Amino acid sequence: MSRRILTTFDVVYKVERFTTVVRSFPDHDPQSKVYMKGTWTPADILPLDGKRILVTGANSGIGYHTALVLAQKGAHVILACRDQRRGESALARLKTNAPGASAELATLDLASLGSIREFARRVLAEERPLHMLINNAGVMAPPKRLETTDGFEIQFGTNVLGHFALTGLLMPQLERAAVSERSRVVTVASIAHKRGRLNFNDLQSTRRYSPMQSYQQSKLADLMFALELGRRLRATGSRVMSVAVHPGVANTNLFRAGERSALDSALRAVASQLIGALLNSDAAGALPTLYAATSLNVTDGGYYGPTGWMEMRGDRVGVAAIAPQAQDMESARRLWEVCETLTGVRFPFRVSD
Repeated sequence: MSRRILTTFDVVYKVERFTTVVRSFPDHDPQSKVYMKGTWTPADILPLDGKRILVTGANSGIGYHTALVLAQKGAHVILACRDQRRGESALARLKTNAPGASAELATLDLASLGSIREFARRVLAEERPLHMLINNAGVMAPPKRLETTDGFEIQFGTNVLGHFALTGLLMPQLERAAVSERSRVVTVASIAHKRGRLNFNDLQSTRRYSPMQSYQQSKLADLMFALELGRRLRATGSRVMSVAVHPGVANTNLFRAGERSALDSALRAVASQLIGALLNSDAAGALPTLYAATSLNVTDGGYYGPTGWMEMRGDRVGVAAIAPQAQDMESARRLWEVCETLTGVRFPFRVSD
């Protein structure tokens, strides 16, 4: 029994062996423009009138709070949600909390390449610029191995392949927006990437499935995708920026969602309360995403997160630590090629003059 409880807590807290982290960011960190300017808050966001912003997984948690703040600042926000009913509830809640906000619901299942392609087709048909794409949706550590509609392990398929395909298909609209002002792709990674390893021989975890290891691998891949996307965009002279963030450890729906045993559900409920009391709320967890999406101090290709204890909490946003394996450019290029092959999506990069 004790072994089972320990394993569950390892999954719930998302801090499995995070004591290996040896780097933190003091207030005087010269890399962080945040501290040169003072503490950043959503009040520093400039008006976003006329901006169209797409947020995946916007029906709850960090995604919802991100969409809410952006709508309050005047942007037209597209809440991309898998579940129609939950999406409608989130949209109604957002309009109650932000009277007069401009927002719409769009059905998008990132676990289905067909759904992604159909969604992108509708967006492209509108021929309107997309100023920000926030790749926020995610699946975390289901106890049993599950698959997407296309047969991919659900964490790698949703967190990585789904957002890779969506970003590639929507790149024309992001480029359209970048003609007048730099557009942005913000990808939500995790401090869990520090424990992640890419197993190219078993990316789909068919030989051996570990809930947390598969999650860590997917979040490492998310960060590597964001960094590689930035390198490729800069190499072609694109005005689209790629920025990555992590929320620390936040009390989001990832801890509570999914089909789980009674024990898992009970422990996750307890963990949710503890995280809310001791670490970040989902509203605080949204701060790095909001900063990356809107701040004029953001660096193209940067990675941002909370600067509190072990980067797990805090209302200050700063430059986040990147694990060495996430900076392996050869592996990043290989991952990119794998994603292209599995999704059938090629990014329409234009060669710079």
